Amino acid sequence: MIEDINRIQKTNQTDYKFCLLLPTWNNLGFLKVCINSILKNSFFKLQIIVIVNEGSDGTLEWIESLNEIDYVHSRFNIGICYGLNIARSLIKSEYIVYINDDMYVLPNWDLELSKEIKNIGHKNFMLSSTLIEPTETGNSCVIVKDYGRDIQNFKEDQLLKEYSGLSIRDWSGSTWPPNVVHIDLWDLVGGLSIEFSPGMYSDPDFSRKLFEAGVRLFKGKGNSLVYHFGSKSTNRIRRNDGRKTFLLKWGITSNTFTTKYLRKGESFSGDAVTPKLSWMTLLINKLKRIKSC
Repeated sequence: MIEDINRIQKTNQTDYKFCLLLPTWNNLGFLKVCINSILKNSFFKLQIIVIVNEGSDGTLEWIESLNEIDYVHSRFNIGICYGLNIARSLIKSEYIVYINDDMYVLPNWDLELSKEIKNIGHKNFMLSSTLIEPTETGNSCVIVKDYGRDIQNFKEDQLLKEYSGLSIRDWSGSTWPPNVVHIDLWDLVGGLSIEFSPGMYSDPDFSRKLFEAGVRLFKGKGNSLVYHFGSKSTNRIRRNDGRKTFLLKWGITSNTFTTKYLRKGESFSGDAVTPKLSWMTLLINKLKRIKSC
């Protein structure tokens, strides 16, 4: 595998506020929209590292033509776990942001994260931006409003006029991208776990590893907004059974972890805690684990 991967560093600056790890897999149209939004709407100058899987749709040539965007290129799709981990040596920031290529960042999204980090005053946290999505999924951490589900019908101008009125309260349960952690935490827990390749459930697993390492602050910022078109790459891959892997690894379901430990979707009220699970919850988790073996 390693002989099929190249890492290219173009950046010279060393004081970036954030480093963005951006995996992509033959998704050039959305990638262009994503990167253009980062360059146009971010408050700070950010390091962007694109993880190019295959790139046979013109992605590789486009990334090669851009100045000051670092990239990793794999000749085949290595997924997000291997992809984000191999990019580690290119990072030039204290803070790592993982973001998907089917996202469009809104003005000052990074400034709001930076303000929160300053207020926190330590490294032991995980923050997430708040997603705006076109369809209802039952996720109380998401703002539902349709500004387009693909590039052709994307209502960018309308979104830019209206986004400031869409902020919500800060929420508990940060797990999914865009999320930000300190590089020391990333190194401490070893990045993403490759047993979840190509990536399903690697997000809650990463949060669980941080929890094991003593992190208790998992917070979503209601005023750091990012539009999410939808899963434009995950719908094309053969998915790993991440739900089962998480259960066998940690002894509880990912839903138990995110709802009982991280209090996903609740208004933010402080640090996560190790809960005292009811006998019924423990029994259900035990039976599910036995069934999965």
